[in-house]
Amino acid sequence: MKQNMVKKVLACLLTATMAVGLSACGGSDGNNSGDAGRISSDQVKEDNQAADDGSSDSKDTTESTKKTEYPLTITTYGRDGAEYTMTYEKAPEKVAAVYQGSVETLLALGLEDRIVATAGLDNEVPDDQKAAFSKTDYLDEFTPSKETMTMLEPDMIFSWVSLFDEDNLGSPDEWIQKGTNVYINTNTAVKEDSLENEYNDILNIGKIFDVQDRAEEIVNQMKETVEHVKTLAEEQEEKPSVMVVESMNDTFTNYGAASIAGDMVTQLGASLANPDASTVGKEDILAADPDVIFVVYMPYTGDDPETVKQENLDKILEDEAFQSMSAVKNDRVVPIMLSEMYASATRTQDGIETIARGLYPDLDLNE
Repeated sequence: MKQNMVKKVLACLLTATMAVGLSACGGSDGNNSGDAGRISSDQVKEDNQAADDGSSDSKDTTESTKKTEYPLTITTYGRDGAEYTMTYEKAPEKVAAVYQGSVETLLALGLEDRIVATAGLDNEVPDDQKAAFSKTDYLDEFTPSKETMTMLEPDMIFSWVSLFDEDNLGSPDEWIQKGTNVYINTNTAVKEDSLENEYNDILNIGKIFDVQDRAEEIVNQMKETVEHVKTLAEEQEEKPSVMVVESMNDTFTNYGAASIAGDMVTQLGASLANPDASTVGKEDILAADPDVIFVVYMPYTGDDPETVKQENLDKILEDEAFQSMSAVKNDRVVPIMLSEMYASATRTQDGIETIARGLYPDLDLNE
């Protein structure tokens, strides 16, 4: 029940970012700029141009030690946890990637030559992916319609579950009947989000495209960071208590035990002050009085990231009701981007590091 409510809030936020004229969701003024406030696709392409120094074009040419054996059977998850089991006779050659994490996962795996189209960027891709991104066809539509997608004739579509509906990409069943495989980010579909789901998505894409070594390298770095921080944290006398919240005007979304952020907190050796609630009010935050508060923010294309971040931090820092809290008095109110801890894909590494530094500011994570 609690996680369904969180999913509805997140789905509403996503819809607000894509619906023309919408600037709020559930009464929140939020960070969501909406299509009406988005910059043009031409501007997205310009912003994602690589610096002309060759630093972004660093595709790994190391020969893989693992080979995918086709046909390969992979299961992905749709709405309400519906299972879709598909068979790949070979690695897809015309994949359409819609939304940030899907695009960045393929680029991180060096698969830009397999991408028939990209869409749905809320932020610039990492600098080391810009040269690869520039080789892709970034569509004018933030969320491509089913008609646009049909004209592309993809052999695979990779996106979020909320975009597989009649008003956007079309249903998974329709595409599967046409012989087009789909892969859906697991944490956008299931009831309980986890780091493990993000790991598995990256590893599955590695198997599908026969780049398992690259996928394992990305996931292993995440796992090693978690284990390293956990080991360092064991030397601490006390585990910090934590809340991860996002302002929704009069209330806050609470990222608890069934969220990626909550999973990061607990796996890194801290404890969640309010693990079960999906939303909390000021009185709940005051009663919990956590040692650390992570404040979720999300700048979108056209926004100034520092302004958005500070506006969200100020919902805690500038509120008189919170001035007596331990986290405020001890300067333990920490910003974290939504893209680092919800359907975070390859940005999961950034999220793990952000949470780790917020939990243990005195630890040297590079030891």
